[in-house]
Amino acid sequence: MNNKYINFYNNLVKLTRNKKLYNEYSVEDKFSERLIILLFHFAFFLNIFKSYDDKNVLQEIFDCFFKQIELSLREMGFGDPSVNKKMKSYISIFYSILNEIDLWDTKNQEKQSHVISQYMKLNEKTLLLVKYFTNYRKFLKNSTLNSLLKGVVNSDF
Repeated sequence: MNNKYINFYNNLVKLTRNKKLYNEYSVEDKFSERLIILLFHFAFFLNIFKSYDDKNVLQEIFDCFFKQIELSLREMGFGDPSVNKKMKSYISIFYSILNEIDLWDTKNQEKQSHVISQYMKLNEKTLLLVKYFTNYRKFLKNSTLNSLLKGVVNSDF
């Protein structure tokens, strides 16, 4: 497997582990919620960089990202049939998120909040998460693909 993009994956995982998300934004600190947050981070990344010239790079990043999730499931002790079923489900959820955030900037905060609420059980603090991802998108827009793939990502959005 090509580990060229493992640093990028690890940076997304680091963002997902940001204690602020769980303490201040009332996201439940459990595997399923962390995975959804990770999928949102990756979906926003792909959404911003979808017009990048070299589509092969984006495909390699995509492949590495989901391969790492698969490896994590195997490390947790899931067997082949279970991993395959879960991966199919996670990829389906990912594409659903990707579709929902396609026109994120054109949606008002209420619609953005609704998008997040479709995937996560949140209370009144959903708007804080909307602001977090809006700031994350701004960060992505102000970054280059190469800097994101090689650098350390700041988790203070």
